[in-house]
Amino acid sequence: MPSHSASPKSGSGWIASYLALGLAWGCSFIFIKLGLEFLTPFGVAFGRCALGAATLLIVARIRGTQLPSDRIVRFHIWVVALLLNVIPGILFALAETEVTSILAGIINAVTPLMTIIAILVVNREEKPKSFQLIGLAIGFIGVLTVLGVWKGLGENPLWAILVLLLAVSCYGISFPYTRRFVMPYKLKSESVVSLQLTLAAFTLLPFYLFDGIAKDEYRVGPILGMLGLGIFGSGFAYLWNFKVMEEAGSAIASTVTYLTPVVAVIVGLIFLNEEITWHEPVGALIVLLGAAIAQERIRISRSSNHL
Repeated sequence: MPSHSASPKSGSGWIASYLALGLAWGCSFIFIKLGLEFLTPFGVAFGRCALGAATLLIVARIRGTQLPSDRIVRFHIWVVALLLNVIPGILFALAETEVTSILAGIINAVTPLMTIIAILVVNREEKPKSFQLIGLAIGFIGVLTVLGVWKGLGENPLWAILVLLLAVSCYGISFPYTRRFVMPYKLKSESVVSLQLTLAAFTLLPFYLFDGIAKDEYRVGPILGMLGLGIFGSGFAYLWNFKVMEEAGSAIASTVTYLTPVVAVIVGLIFLNEEITWHEPVGALIVLLGAAIAQERIRISRSSNHL
């Protein structure tokens, strides 16, 4: 959930929150995999939103934070919930019924590139800068490398890859939408996200009641995975993200995107014994390089002329 740009403060108290955030979001993909052992994709999406909402509502109550009450504001936050939680929550879980958590985590790294594309589409009067186009081109090459297009898609069905790309496209669209329709109200970030996850959970509830349980087999591992996904990945992670933005600045906070695929690969290898091919981590590095160039974190020239 994006927030206002914050000026970094002195000190390094944010580092623990930064690492916890990268760990929580990086582990989300293995948690999804575990949740699918007894839940459907609808069940996983609902469970993570419901647990995240409960976590943030408790924190909001303790801190005395009020939720937005204006109907227009609530509508815009509901749209953000669809783009950030409901649709991607279902799609990531659906894709992971066929692909590894490692691949899902790597594809998630495409989010910064999708965000830039969405911003360029929304602001059509603004011509793309050369470094943005170069970064997008490099990122696209990285995606093709991750998928190993020279040998087909291997065991990964095309529909699952498209579903993952659609999910990260929703993430990309959500950021300019939030900036345009939610941020102008200058609401507290934790208030917005508490309502966002609550609305997401209520939206997903009918789907969960219709087809949320895959099988009545509740083992400790999968249950703990869902608790981790909801409480930490969809709950405390937002609070950690806000803390990093407030104390280190939004620029540093956004770099957690580069940490999560690394965590996803490591935990997938260690805990699920998932296989990884050489081109997946290589492609991930190319994607991250493209994202860094497109965001001008790595400058390829001193000038920023428009094409």
